[in-house]
Amino acid sequence: MKNKHLIVATIILSVISLFIGAKTLSIQDLFNGGETEVLVFMLSRIPRLISILITGMALSISGLIMQQITRNKFVSPSTAATMDSAKLGILVSMIFLPGLPVLGKMGIAFIFALGGTFLFMFILRKIKVKNVIVIPLVGIMLGNLIDSITTFVSYRFDLIQNINAWLQGSFSMVTKGRYEIIYLAIPLSIVAYFFANKFTIAGMGEDFAKNLGLNYQLIVNIGLAIVALISSAVLVTIGSIPFVGLIVPNIVSMIRGDNLKNSLGTTALLGAVFLLFCDILGRVLIYPYEISISLTVGVLGSIVFLYLIFKGVKK
Repeated sequence: MKNKHLIVATIILSVISLFIGAKTLSIQDLFNGGETEVLVFMLSRIPRLISILITGMALSISGLIMQQITRNKFVSPSTAATMDSAKLGILVSMIFLPGLPVLGKMGIAFIFALGGTFLFMFILRKIKVKNVIVIPLVGIMLGNLIDSITTFVSYRFDLIQNINAWLQGSFSMVTKGRYEIIYLAIPLSIVAYFFANKFTIAGMGEDFAKNLGLNYQLIVNIGLAIVALISSAVLVTIGSIPFVGLIVPNIVSMIRGDNLKNSLGTTALLGAVFLLFCDILGRVLIYPYEISISLTVGVLGSIVFLYLIFKGVKK
């Protein structure tokens, strides 16, 4: 898998994405200067495309970091209670601070996401049997427990519809002025690149990392903080999107190996291509209506995930 092929695929899918939607657009419409068409293009299509690209890259990178730190290929923000904890944080902000701006909600979601991820890592250290399947199952069970608490509390406060509408992953509501928080993922991804070699060393184990003079716990905490921030930014902007951070790093590692710095760029590009493809698929299957991105990614991602599990079991 060469990056230039992924770049070409990204460009082609990006052009297709810009001209697909309930409102029919063409290049001729833009050149003719139709006011409605230009407004739709500038205020909706371009922000949507940018948010898709950044979200796909950021979720893939966060999954790669999680897998490197935990030394498990089936761990990601969606299987390590990170996303579920961020959901609980958003619910808490809706109950106690309903007038809080989106950035404030993201801050609370980040605190809960980080706390949930640390809890998962604490449980991980206590587990004696660290099987490749057992570890993500523990994360999924912890996430389901937290999700159950979120559902119960939202039911008691009559906020189930509110929280479901907020968390349903979709790019259909992305417009200018409502997606800019996702830009936070760009500097976070850059930080991840500079720490890539240290994450790789940390992934070799605590004793090995300490023997090389690496502050193991500090590097792990930085990695988890990056993952929690990315997850929170995506959640408050787009909603919950499963599997991207799980399957994309696995596909890349099969081809490029486990050196995080060498595979970071490929992982980011493949994540963007995968999410773009799923978004376009969701827009054309029942055109002019749209299927949410969480559904299309969930269906395709679950198929790939099952393949990865069965392949791991055979080994």
